[in-house]
Amino acid sequence: MNKYFIDTNVLIYAYSNDEPEKNEKANEVIFTDNTLISLQVINEFSNTCLRKLKITPQKIISSLEEISNIIKVTAFTHSTQIKALQLINKYNFSYYDSLIIATAIENACTILYSEDMQHKQKIENQLTILNPFI
Repeated sequence: MNKYFIDTNVLIYAYSNDEPEKNEKANEVIFTDNTLISLQVINEFSNTCLRKLKITPQKIISSLEEISNIIKVTAFTHSTQIKALQLINKYNFSYYDSLIIATAIENACTILYSEDMQHKQKIENQLTILNPFI
């Protein structure tokens, strides 16, 4: 059974009405069984909502409660950070992208939905990055 990891940009589209087609697709992906996000994604989502989307803290709290009811939220560890740094050497990702990838791998995900990374790239023969908006 596949497990899916959701990158921050996909979560943002699910809560933004600026691009209805991306909003619809993001919601389809989020409501797929076996989806995960990390605390990093929660932090990035909250920051983007506050700074760029100008959403109130109370509304963000409501969104986070809703998110945690439909998506498993996982933490990362020191070993995840080490794995992220190893991925930087191998694939030349940014640190934060590498941390998302490492967290997905450690949670046995097979698909990472992201708009910001290379579509169909295979990582460590385990994880495939897919852009759900293509």
